[in-house]
Amino acid sequence: MGAGVLASASLLAAELPALSPTGAPSDAVAPAQRPSPLAPGRIDVHHHILPPFYAEALRRQGLDKVAGVALPEWSAQRSLELLDGQGLQTAITSISSPGVWFGNDRAAAELARRCNEFAAELCQRHAGRFGSFACVPLPATEVACSEALHALDVLKADGLVLLASNDGVFLGDARFDELMAELDQRGATVFLHPNLHPSSQTLGLAAPGFLLEFVCDTTRAAVNLILSGTLERYPRIRWILAHAGGFLPYAAWRVSLANALPQFAEQAPLGVMTYLRRFYFDTALAPAAPSMAVLRELVEPGQVLFGSDFPFAPQALVAEQVSTLAASRVWSTADLAGIGRGHALSLFPRFAAPGEAVAVALPYESESTLHWLGRSAGKPFAALAQHLKD
Repeated sequence: MGAGVLASASLLAAELPALSPTGAPSDAVAPAQRPSPLAPGRIDVHHHILPPFYAEALRRQGLDKVAGVALPEWSAQRSLELLDGQGLQTAITSISSPGVWFGNDRAAAELARRCNEFAAELCQRHAGRFGSFACVPLPATEVACSEALHALDVLKADGLVLLASNDGVFLGDARFDELMAELDQRGATVFLHPNLHPSSQTLGLAAPGFLLEFVCDTTRAAVNLILSGTLERYPRIRWILAHAGGFLPYAAWRVSLANALPQFAEQAPLGVMTYLRRFYFDTALAPAAPSMAVLRELVEPGQVLFGSDFPFAPQALVAEQVSTLAASRVWSTADLAGIGRGHALSLFPRFAAPGEAVAVALPYESESTLHWLGRSAGKPFAALAQHLKD
């Protein structure tokens, strides 16, 4: 294990023994009492790669850490060792925060192309073991569109990874509508990964960014996608939220109070909860019972996918996530099998075994004309009632 991985472990895995006498989170079952690990053949939808040229590009920007975690050493062999050791069939790879944009659009486009070609070659060299979420140079929307189309249409990427915020601008902003339209046309899958927002870096908190600010970034972006009307206008995009959606499942009811605010009637005409329940959620760094229980209350099991966050989560921490999830009393055995494999296959059926049954996910639709007519018919009466009240 290299120096970068050891540095990550010192921040993450080394803290595990302090959590309970067994080294497991306090709500987990002791290792000797746990059921067998999840069935083999699982698909990891949250698995990062750091090609050498990308790691060097980060270091040239003075970035030797990502949100407080030292850059881990990575290689395809390390990923394959993790897959084999944890019973994983496939990892769908992505570039993590801070992405590829550092202020220069052209340089960002070139770096994105190199990363995406590297990922495509990795998929070809290890067929069936890797998929890829291509990166794009947001906030440069025009070149991001060009790279997205090349990645999806030419390199045959499985989807895109988009950072929740880009140069301080959250997904859902109108500046990104051109990209959303292209992705909607293709029914693309987007893995939404947090970034460290500039405001987070000015708070002066003791906690490193990955502990708290990352989950805030994801939550803000997801809510903004709904309240900006992005999910309504571009319903065919399938969104996977990293880290069990941040705080979103916990705050879902509170966020749905936006239904009472008239300025969001057109942006979320089907009701906020309808759009919240369209997201998929991965389990990375959130496998314990409290996180899973609130997620289970919000969405059906079919919206939950396994994620590891390797290599920022080192092998020991990935193993802890696997065993914690396997011991979960929140999910049934069938649910766990789906979380490990079947639910991901509904989005990425190309990884299915010959003859394996796959329930392909159907695209969502915008507000129907009938629903719009019914909603519009009530507007004059609502306006009259408000006038009389005033």
